[in-house]
Amino acid sequence: MSPSAAPPLRRRLRRWALSTAGAAVLVAGATIGGAQSSQAAGSLPCDLYASGGTPCVAAHSTTRALYSSYTGSLYQVRRSSDNTYLSIHPVAAGGYANAAAQDSFCAGTTCVITRIYDQSGRGNDLVQAPAGGAAGGPDNLANATAAPTTLAGHKVYGVYVAPGTGYRDDSTSGIATGDNAEGMYAVLDGTHYNGGCCFDYGNAETSNNDTGNGHMEAIYFGNIKVWGYGSGSGPWIMADLENGLFSGVNQHLNSGDPSISYRYTTAVVKGQPNHWAIRGGNAQSGGLSTFYNGVRPNVSGYNPMHKEGAIILGIGGDNSKGAQGTFYEGVMTSGYPSDATENAVQSNITATGYGK
Repeated sequence: MSPSAAPPLRRRLRRWALSTAGAAVLVAGATIGGAQSSQAAGSLPCDLYASGGTPCVAAHSTTRALYSSYTGSLYQVRRSSDNTYLSIHPVAAGGYANAAAQDSFCAGTTCVITRIYDQSGRGNDLVQAPAGGAAGGPDNLANATAAPTTLAGHKVYGVYVAPGTGYRDDSTSGIATGDNAEGMYAVLDGTHYNGGCCFDYGNAETSNNDTGNGHMEAIYFGNIKVWGYGSGSGPWIMADLENGLFSGVNQHLNSGDPSISYRYTTAVVKGQPNHWAIRGGNAQSGGLSTFYNGVRPNVSGYNPMHKEGAIILGIGGDNSKGAQGTFYEGVMTSGYPSDATENAVQSNITATGYGK
């Protein structure tokens, strides 16, 4: 239904130390978009997950910081004119991305996104995906200016995944393996999708190959109907669990999983032993709805799960890369988040002001 060697150990330790030091500083009133959406210290997604006892072990965004104290790199771009690199930071601790720095750097040429940094301090950065069992590689890198948007009126950029584009990290730290519990969310463009396999964000195989049922647990967004699907014509938020996209307990139709029509969509998947859930909502307003909450699929191989702990964006676990979509932000957690924690995260997302 991966490049990516992890950064060298010394770099991982250095980044971990910097992140830990930064986390100790409470920055009151860190801004995510000016006075309209000032965020108090401790109120951003990964602060909220930590408060709920399910801390982020990967946190990726090209639009903003996901911790109120975070001042490090969000993503890196490379310009074609001279193949030099620039890392983009938030404008302030806990703030939105400094898109003006990217625009200045890329003026008169083109840029691609070469790295999406992990804000958790664990070094789980996403970089250009290599070849896999379903398709050769390395995959394409996203055009750095193809997905402009705004946060409370401030220009930022998402990750525009055209077919053939993909990011991966096969050597991670802290990501769930086996049947261990985890949660994840992503904010996506609900109007940019197709029926290709597979626009995913989440947990996948470390070998870049399909290693069997239950070896993945990732958010999927699109309208493919080869495996599972929901009501209407799609697109749907589903879970890619390998050898199946699942919209609920059944292998094919689960009518409780609705078609999504939000321009900015919050998608949630979480799993623990013989229990998992799909949730979703409008990333601009309102709360999350639960589309499935129950036991693992009624197909052999999914209970227990066999998660491997790689991270993918825009592709399937075996590097299937026929899908398209746009990613703005997302995290993966250690442990199974409560609905209350996810509801608080959704409240922060809507307060951030995507497209406003």
